[in-house]
Amino acid sequence: MKEVNKEVLKESAHKLLFDMKEEEYDTLLHEFDIVLKQMKAISEIAGVDEATPMTFPFDVSTSYLREDVPVEPLSVDEALKNAHDVIDGQIRLPKVVG
Repeated sequence: MKEVNKEVLKESAHKLLFDMKEEEYDTLLHEFDIVLKQMKAISEIAGVDEATPMTFPFDVSTSYLREDVPVEPLSVDEALKNAHDVIDGQIRLPKVVG
């Protein structure tokens, strides 16, 4: 695994287009150190590699999703009948970018 140091953090921040103060890099480096120590401690637990990952802490027996049944789609006229401003089969919207 690649060692996490200030240069790696600065390079990553630059690629993600962020600007951070020098003391923020120190804090972030300290937090990464804590996370890496926790990951190392977890990896030392006997049998952790054989454990099945938990995705949700409770069994879910009820599903609220409907069955996916194909139906006939709306016609263009039906879909556009309530639109305020239609041009060439498309809904005209106000400009949102200045």
